[in-house]
Amino acid sequence: MLRGMATTTYYADDLTAAKDWYAAFLGIAPYFEVPGGYYEFRVGPLQAELGIINRAYAPAGAHHAPGGGGVVFWQVDDLAATHARLLELGATEYEPITERGEGTGFATAAVLDPFGNVLGIMTNPHFVAMTAPLAAAR
Repeated sequence: MLRGMATTTYYADDLTAAKDWYAAFLGIAPYFEVPGGYYEFRVGPLQAELGIINRAYAPAGAHHAPGGGGVVFWQVDDLAATHARLLELGATEYEPITERGEGTGFATAAVLDPFGNVLGIMTNPHFVAMTAPLAAAR
């Protein structure tokens, strides 16, 4: 089950220029950085994650055209089971399950749905921590 939007990522050829542009637009500096590879901002009252990634790390076959590079990642409880279910339902693998930093708990995968849309799924400890009070209040 999709729990909520966890992270949106955009790819950029000039990572520094993209980081500077988004920092100016958002009025905040990124809170996290992987030198040469990734910048991440937390945006809005729910601290949604916006990641800017060096295009060199884009999945094989990613298109460099409007709408062809960004991926919205949805939080799921069980990444492997959700990924398998999507494939079972006719999706095709776009990006395999990939750990994002050893031991961090962040992992992503993406599929193409039968209609050609990229659907990103992930496990994201930030999302879990952020939504735990909301889940407990139910």
